[in-house]
Amino acid sequence: MAPPGMPYFDLLLERLASSNASFDKSFGRHVHWGYWTDPRLAVCDDEDYARAAEQLTLELCQAAGIGAGERVLDVGCGFGGTIASLNERFEGMRLTGLNIDERQLERARRLVIARPGNTVAFQAGDACAMPFADGSFDRILAVECIFHFSSREQFFAEALRLLRPGGTLALSDFVPAAPFVPIVRLATEAPLFTRFQYFGRLNLRYSLGSYRRLAARTGFLPVAPDPEVAQ
Repeated sequence: MAPPGMPYFDLLLERLASSNASFDKSFGRHVHWGYWTDPRLAVCDDEDYARAAEQLTLELCQAAGIGAGERVLDVGCGFGGTIASLNERFEGMRLTGLNIDERQLERARRLVIARPGNTVAFQAGDACAMPFADGSFDRILAVECIFHFSSREQFFAEALRLLRPGGTLALSDFVPAAPFVPIVRLATEAPLFTRFQYFGRLNLRYSLGSYRRLAARTGFLPVAPDPEVAQ
């Protein structure tokens, strides 16, 4: 059953089921935007987009400090692309993908087969009430999905509960500069624009400062350089 308010996944799954080659290349593995080291060199065809989407996953995994032999949870795992990438690159891994949409998990289970020595599991569940025991994971990822969660604060609290001591949470999000937050809220949340909200319910209210305060409230410490300090 599909969760409410995610019409873009209806289209993606329909096109993938019809063996649309372009959609399969661009979105059959990853369902997120891409990362280009130099955006001026982007070609933006299907092949280039697929490489950039994979690169975004690699950047986030590097930020999380993932290594061989670890227990990794990918929250909002989509079609399992991040789990697939970790499965291909590391050994001795216990990899788990969590998603609220069983349709996405069905595709992930078909496409991602654990290499010898690794385990791969896909679990249905809510990111704000995750069905795992305390201290179950070394690393937790959330690749471009947190804006769909009902509460960032509850997700952070859950992630902290699930991480072992010294574990890390790494995520990617659309983060507006603080002065633009009211404009972004109007564009994504005002009833007047509901019919244009093709990506469903979005919460894009969090600036960099909001994330700093959220991390402090929930007990996380930053491990990556602060971009404002690094400039």
